[in-house]
Order: sequence, then structure tokens, then C-alpha cells
Amino acid sequence: MLTGAGAALPATLDQDAAWEGFFARHYAGVRAARRIWDGAGVRTRHAVANPVDEDLSRWSTGARMARYVQEALPLGKQAVAGALDDAGLAPGDVGLFAVATCTGYATPGLDIRLASDLGMPPGLQRLLVGHMGCYAAVPGLAAVGDFVAARSRPAVLLCCELTSLHVQPAERQLDQVVAHALFSDAAAAVVVEPGAGRGRRLAGVVARTDPSTADHMTWDVTDLGFRMGLSPRVPDVLSRYVGDVVAELLDGAGLRVEDVAGWAVHPGGPRILDVVRDELGLTDQQVAASRRVLAEHGNCSSATVLLVLQELADVDGPVVAMAFGPGLTLYAALLLPV
Repeated sequence: MLTGAGAALPATLDQDAAWEGFFARHYAGVRAARRIWDGAGVRTRHAVANPVDEDLSRWSTGARMARYVQEALPLGKQAVAGALDDAGLAPGDVGLFAVATCTGYATPGLDIRLASDLGMPPGLQRLLVGHMGCYAAVPGLAAVGDFVAARSRPAVLLCCELTSLHVQPAERQLDQVVAHALFSDAAAAVVVEPGAGRGRRLAGVVARTDPSTADHMTWDVTDLGFRMGLSPRVPDVLSRYVGDVVAELLDGAGLRVEDVAGWAVHPGGPRILDVVRDELGLTDQQVAASRRVLAEHGNCSSATVLLVLQELADVDGPVVAMAFGPGLTLYAALLLPV
């Protein structure tokens, strides 16, 4: 059962201020840049490194990784502590601590450092879900759910992404404009417990990957941070699979699309949400929580779908969470009320 949730957000960055204060110069001469920026569906987002105040675009990857650890630890601690408090658990109750991230690495990692800082037990089991990208929360949730079912002990999943550390040098490629217009920073955590008489039960997970479209979305480690590659064909690929994925997920529980009370759709961008809405026959209201998270928080990679789930905390009935990322990969989870 999902019994607790918490989140931590760094300083808010106004989308227009980011353009005027940095990216207008960064993309000077790229005629479509401002149109792309304004069409991203983002009004505010969050950044541990505000480009208006500090330009990291020429920082080495090593320097960015050191900054990641510095910034991620307090955010991760706040998100996990909030989730445990929401669930009414102490750190010593946790049997598995899983961390999903694609924006920073260190050894010892966040899982070890945060477990020690929070006071989790020395016999704690840990799992790092690395470099899966925006959909990582769902396989992470499946893994902690399997642990809870098999071991009858609580588990915590933390998604911590600091995309602002990966601002790239000025280039004319439009996919870089899109990435810089969308991505944001956040930490979000959930608690999963065995046999709790409250919360939501993880009832199923479905995945679909089309390796023939692997070049449509990439996240490459370079000497100057991690570089996003993003094709405009991504929504078209998703449109081919999202209906079948959701049908498989719901069929396993004897449900139909009409039975779903809440849709936590990863807001990879406005067109992504349009495709999901149209292919599933949803209304604008049914994807409103996802659009709201995109507008207020941006695309926070793996943490984003957990933020949307928090928006739907009061929904009474089945909830579908879905996210998309490199592969191209679709992941969807069904959460049922107790």
C-alpha cells in the first residue's frame, strides 16, 4: 500500500525571467527559440542552479556531480522525511530504500548517505535505479512493491532529479531549446507498506519499449554534463502504444478507461499530454493535474509523476500513473483504493 508521500522543491524560477535573464542571449539568432519557449506549457519551475545568477554551461561533468551531491542531500532528506511522517513511520522501520535518479552520481550514493543521515537501520537493503530517465518512478515503484510483498516490511522510493545542473553550451539545435524550456528540479518520495488498511494498493504494472525508436530520446554523458537528445516524433510513437498499454493494465483488474478516477500522466510536454488525452478519449479535466504540475513545476524527470500523484491524493477510486522516457519506453501502474 502507498501510505505516505513527500516532496522538496528548490527555489522557484520564473519562466519569463529565465528567458530574459539568460536564455534569450543563449539562443540569440535561433528564430524559433522564443516560440518554443513560450509553448512549453511552463510558467514556473525550480532550480538549484539559476542560470540568471550562475552560468554552469561550461562546467565540467565532475564539477556538476560534486554540486549534485551538495544539493541533492538536503532535498532528498526533506522529501523522505516528509513521506515517512505522512505514513506515520520512523526511519528505523524501513526495510528497503530505493533511489531513482538520472541527473547525478556519486559513490557512496544518495542511498547510503541519506540512509545514514536519516537514521535508517544498518541492515537496510538499498537499490539505485539509475539513468532510466523520466519513467524511472514506475519501475522503481514496482521494485519496492515486490520487496514489500515478499518481505512484509516497509520500503521508501525517492526520485531526486537536478536537471538545472546540466545546462548545455549554446547550440542551434532546437531539441536543446525544448529541453532547456521544459526541465526542472525536484525530489519526491513515497512510502509503501505491507497490509496497511489505508492508502492505495499497487495492483499492476505494464511496460512497453520500442527499441527501433531508441534514437528519439537520449541522455548522453559528455565532458560538459549530460546532454538531452529529443526528437519531435516522440508524441507520434507514444500514440501507437499508449492505448494498448492502458488496456492491458486495466484488463488485468477487470476495469475500463471509464472506471479510472484519476490520471497521473507524466507531463513530458504539452503535446505528450494531448496525445494521451486523445488516444484514451479523456477530457481536458482528466489531465488537468498533469498540466498543472507542468505549468507550476516543469518536467522534473522521474520525480514528476509522483508530484502528479500528490495532486490526486484526494481522488476516490482507481488511479493510473504513467510515464515515458528513453527506449522509447512507456510504463504504467494501476493504484487501487483500499
